[in-house]
Amino acid sequence: MTSNPEIGLSVAAAGIATNYHESGAGAPVVLIHGSGPGVTAWANWRLVIPALAARFRVLAPDVVGFGYTERPKDARWEMTYWVRHMTGFLDALGLAKVAIIGNSFGGGLALAVALAHPDRVSRLVLMGSSGVGFTLTPGLDDVWGYTPSLANMRRLVELFAYDTSIVTDDLVRLRYEASIRPGYQESYAAMFPAPRQRHIAALASPEEAVAKLVHPALVIHGRDDRIVPLAASLELARLIPKAELHVFNQCGHWTQIEKNRRFCRLVADFLAGEP
Repeated sequence: MTSNPEIGLSVAAAGIATNYHESGAGAPVVLIHGSGPGVTAWANWRLVIPALAARFRVLAPDVVGFGYTERPKDARWEMTYWVRHMTGFLDALGLAKVAIIGNSFGGGLALAVALAHPDRVSRLVLMGSSGVGFTLTPGLDDVWGYTPSLANMRRLVELFAYDTSIVTDDLVRLRYEASIRPGYQESYAAMFPAPRQRHIAALASPEEAVAKLVHPALVIHGRDDRIVPLAASLELARLIPKAELHVFNQCGHWTQIEKNRRFCRLVADFLAGEP
């Protein structure tokens, strides 16, 4: 047992020891976190897991390279590697088909999984998502270029939120301490080195493939997002044939935190197929 809430269960996914959280019962829903420094599935989804677990079986893994999942020495930080890890996670838990909620980087990964393995995915929720091309924002450049310090972490966390009053000393310290765990910064710095515009393209799926996506998709964005521009979600909603779009006003990149109750109701109803 551990007192650290970020450490949950463990399973070997594609041969990688993978930390994950599980709660609830019913149709399975996988939550994929973003790529901010110090991110973990728990940090990203701690307010969402209990709300969705009232209706679904919720699973939230630390993607390889992040959090408390193993970081293999031969890891290749590219989309095919992350897709293989995520499908390995589904295989390890015997999940034939799941709904996926992806945040930012996790949205791009969710989209890539759905395109590579359409029979494994039922529905998609793409939140402040990558997956299409856009011009690198100063905020995202700062996030991917993070170097560890409490001051730098506070500045970045404040970039994620519209209402910076939610940025507490405890939150900043939690993310900072996660970012200085042994080996973490070395792998994080290797994922998105400058020049960083190329990494947006590397996380994107081909437009012609996205336009043929067969899954219902809910695209969510904060109007005041300074990390991923609203234009990215507008483009996803334009391309995906069965997409619905919801934009939260006075909201930054953390829609699942800043608009938590409304976000959870919206997502739960969509996943349940309710109008």
